[in-house]
Amino acid sequence: MTIFFMVLFVCLFLSIPVALSLALPSMIVLFQQGTPFSIVGQKLFGSLDSTALLAIPFFILAGNMMSTGGISKRLVNFCNTLVGKSYGGLATVTIVACMFFAAVSGSGVATCAAIGGIMIGAMEKEGYNKAWAAGTTAAAAQIGVIIPPSIPMVLYGVAVNVSISDLFLAGFLPGILIGISLILVAKLFSKKHNYYGGKKSTAKEKLIALKNAFWAILMPVIILGGIYGGIFTPTEAAIVAAVYAFVVGALIHRELKIKDVIKAFHDSAITLGSIMLILSAAGLFAYVMTINQVPAIVSNLVINMTDNKYVYLLLVNLLLFVVGMFFDTAPAIIVLSPILLPAAVALGVDPVHFGIIMVCNLAAGMVTPPFGVTLFAAAQIAKINYEQMLRHVIVYIGILFMDVMLITYIPAISLLLPNLFRS
Repeated sequence: MTIFFMVLFVCLFLSIPVALSLALPSMIVLFQQGTPFSIVGQKLFGSLDSTALLAIPFFILAGNMMSTGGISKRLVNFCNTLVGKSYGGLATVTIVACMFFAAVSGSGVATCAAIGGIMIGAMEKEGYNKAWAAGTTAAAAQIGVIIPPSIPMVLYGVAVNVSISDLFLAGFLPGILIGISLILVAKLFSKKHNYYGGKKSTAKEKLIALKNAFWAILMPVIILGGIYGGIFTPTEAAIVAAVYAFVVGALIHRELKIKDVIKAFHDSAITLGSIMLILSAAGLFAYVMTINQVPAIVSNLVINMTDNKYVYLLLVNLLLFVVGMFFDTAPAIIVLSPILLPAAVALGVDPVHFGIIMVCNLAAGMVTPPFGVTLFAAAQIAKINYEQMLRHVIVYIGILFMDVMLITYIPAISLLLPNLFRS
């Protein structure tokens, strides 16, 4: 196992692709222990043999079709009529629109692309600093993996066998808390720099915007209502989301053209390919750790160091915060959750609550340099270097860390809704 971790860290340090970094040390250890090569193939394939994973490609596809099918544009217009007239009005619209879009996309990058493509230019046109506008969008976009549906929650649920429906329920209040805190920061900054909203919308304009956004708003109601109403599973909900996005974009709004559908499938396939390769390698990685009792060893080591769950959760959050600076959310969850969860459960932490802690902390990593994915996405949309955004996102990173601490030490924020639905 010493060789295992040495090869793993060397691969990661050399920026070798994550899937290969996980698979290579795993195969070295298995061959050293005399494991037949057929076992390696079985574990690589078996990692993907889960119906719950079918949710991932369809949520990705739904998010890509929503971006070009007019749904995101109508959500933004509706949010603008509600909260656009105030200090930081357009920034507030951006954050609220990201929260709405999060309820149907499951991806932070998809949320950033869909909302940022509309709002960054709009904020710049109204006199907002472009780098600050891009930083605000990047910070808000990470809510895309917290408010359900959430691809990282699906991965966590599959990795440690926790109810995905419970995880989805648990993500609502943390996502709303983070959204509200970002809005408060944006308003304070906007007041200081005199970033004001546009004209006040009349009641008639609000009704028109609501009418235009009706199908977009109905989408999360159908998806989430269907899951918790027992009509379909989270996996089936992902298929419904993709079909709904196509029907609304192509037949109702008539903005989703054949070339857009082809591009959506193309982009989804590329994203899915990278995720599935990582998942496959992570399954082999988890198998090696399990047969060598690494989770049990780590759990016993932690419990011997501290039997205080609050200290353990603090250490976990500090670890995840650093990991989030260098790794994408998906591979970090796949690799770390089987290692960290057993000790948390032994100390009395609810597995659903621990999953939300991991997702929220690693979501914040989307905004932290040097490898924050929403930072890069927002910078590309704004056509600026992402370094220009850094001084503007530091305050957002600070408030996100505070939110994670609240979510960590007040379990009711995550567990209130799951407990209500269980009772």
